[in-house]
Amino acid sequence: MTTAAEIMHAGAQWIPATETLDRAAELMARLNVGALPVSDADERLCGIITDRDIVVGCIAKGQDPAKMTCGDMCQGTPRWIDAEADVSEVLQEMESHQIKRLPVIRNKKLVGMISEADLAQHLSEEQIAEFVEKVYARR
Repeated sequence: MTTAAEIMHAGAQWIPATETLDRAAELMARLNVGALPVSDADERLCGIITDRDIVVGCIAKGQDPAKMTCGDMCQGTPRWIDAEADVSEVLQEMESHQIKRLPVIRNKKLVGMISEADLAQHLSEEQIAEFVEKVYARR
């Protein structure tokens, strides 16, 4: 059984919901990532902010990323997976919610992220094709 912990990119970093989008963009650039998990004051997952969220949801709408917070951009229920979950559960979560990045949690703490690149390194070609078909399908 392959677990989420075995395929994740370890060392993911939170960004507080109170942090501004310009700071989120700086952190993404420094870490060379396109998404960051967003935490509330108790370091619980309250969303994920992506580089696309910043561009489309803030800048393209004429908003100031130095004044808009990560919490302002978080919408809906954040999805996550337990570190010990089987890869089939990872795929089910990502496919059913059409998401491309999934935070990995162990004992209520962020321990990593699973991205499409992580899946590509650990799945068969058939599994990857099915993932792409389901995640990118128009609903």
